[in-house]
Parts: sequence; C-alpha cells; structure tokens
Amino acid sequence: MSGPTTVTGAAVTGTFRVEAVAFDQALADLRAIRDAVFVQEQGVPVELERDALDPMCRHVLARDAQDRPIGTGRLTPDRRIGRMAVLPEWRNRRVGEALLKALLVQARLLGWPEVSLHAQVAAQAFYARQGFLPYGDRFVEAGLDHQSMRLALDAVNVVLHRDAGLAALLGVAEGARRQLLVYSRDLDPGVLDQPEAIAALRRFAVAGGEVRVLLHDPEAPRRAIAPLIGLSQRLPTAFAFRAIEEPVDRDYPSAYIANDAGGWYFRPLGHRFDGETRLDDEARARQLRAHFAPAWERARPCTEYRSLGI
Repeated sequence: MSGPTTVTGAAVTGTFRVEAVAFDQALADLRAIRDAVFVQEQGVPVELERDALDPMCRHVLARDAQDRPIGTGRLTPDRRIGRMAVLPEWRNRRVGEALLKALLVQARLLGWPEVSLHAQVAAQAFYARQGFLPYGDRFVEAGLDHQSMRLALDAVNVVLHRDAGLAALLGVAEGARRQLLVYSRDLDPGVLDQPEAIAALRRFAVAGGEVRVLLHDPEAPRRAIAPLIGLSQRLPTAFAFRAIEEPVDRDYPSAYIANDAGGWYFRPLGHRFDGETRLDDEARARQLRAHFAPAWERARPCTEYRSLGI
C-alpha cells in the first residue's frame, strides 16, 4: 500500500528522513511513536488511538540519522490526514512539515483532489502555514479540542470567513522568500491585528524579509494603534507603508496579499474576508505583483507611522 516517496531534511541539529512505509512492516515503530505521544503524553486511551483503519491507511515514518523512528502520520481511505505525531525532542525542527509534505505526495499519487484533517487546536496554525483552511465549528475528539481543516490539491482554495482568511495569510507569509506585498484598505482588523499574524510577519522580517503595505485609509489603523504599526517601528528596515491617493487606485475595490514564491490570498471586495487563496500559483501571484508595483510607485510614504509613539 505504500509508495516509493522519500523526503529528507536537516533539523536544527541532526538529519532525518521521511518515507512511505507498509503498515504491517512498520507496525512496531508506528505504535512506539503514537503510544509515546498520544497515549502517554496526551492521555488518549489506547483503545481509541488504535483503530481498525490502520491496515487500510497509507503511512509515512520519519527516522533520524541512526534509523530510529521519530515521527509518523497517515492517510485514511476517506482522504483524511491523521495520527500526526513527532517525539518531543524533534519538535520545532521541521519534522512535522516533512511528514505532512510526504503525505500530500501520497495523496497526489492517489489522484485525490482534496485532503482534510482534524487538527488539535494548538496545532491549527501549523497546518494553516501549509495551506490548510479551517471549516465548521470546533469539536472534542479523544478529550481534546479539534478543528476541521482542508486543502484543495493543485487548485484554488475558497476562503469563506475570517478564520480561514487568517489561515490563508499565515500560509502566504510562511511561503514568502524575500518579499511580501499587502494591498489593504485599513490593515484588515480581525486578521492583520491577530497575534498569529503578527508573529508570522515578525518571523519573516527577522529572517531578512521585506514587507510592503499599500493602504486606502492609513488613518484608521493609526487611530486603532494597530499592532503591525508597532512592529514596523521596531523593525523599520523590514516594513514600508504607503498611502493610496490616486483616483485610479482608490477605485480599486479588492485587496490581496502576495509573496514572491507563488502564494496569494485575494479578496474581490477589500472590506470582506471571503475570497480565494493558493500557495503554489506563480502565474496569479505574478499578476498581483504586477498590479502592486505601479500603485506602489504612485502612492505616498506613510511618514506619520514613523513618528507614532506606541
């Protein structure tokens, strides 16, 4: 049931690899990781952790340089990603990201148009950074709060509400290489002022990225003491704000975020959160960057932000 997919990666210290494995051959390693994380660490009853779906799933396994299992995940027959688990000492070292990418490779090999998952709420931002969008209400599973999320593979993902808009922003920011462009009416309260968004933009800026922000109404976020303005004052070389004044630009009704790696989140009406997003569509991202560039040149610098005391 497993394919030949292998993903290799370098962690902060040490190396690891991720590969698709057959359940019957890797059973001991899979259970060792899942028992340690779900049963012992999180208190999930073992009878809930082990289910009848396992033999029918596609599994991926991460191993360290000494061939020891360090993480795992699976694809169920109903096109759901699950049982994502990484040993504590290997967390925040991109193992989870590599596991997820390997599962998406398997989903594409199967020809699936979409995959979904039940994310533990604490891990929701991690999946958003990989392009997954939340839908539905939160729920309790195995005693833990969860959120349903989904990702359309090699296609546009529809954004229906604010939480999905925040997830889309996180995905575009995470994928940016050197530049992130933001075309907004008033810094989008409810998204660009959220702690997760500020943290993502701070990580990008500290890593050497440049964020350019075009605004229709620069006074509104100033009055609201928008946290992004405060962040830009602490990292002034990374952030630049300009105000749109030309009629041709002020008549533009939409808003968007685009990066330099094919990621974008576009809203037809800039005062709403609903729209579309995709993280691997360079053609559309190029169109948005081409729209942004002349508007940026026509706009005036927001010098009032540099003098604002927060």
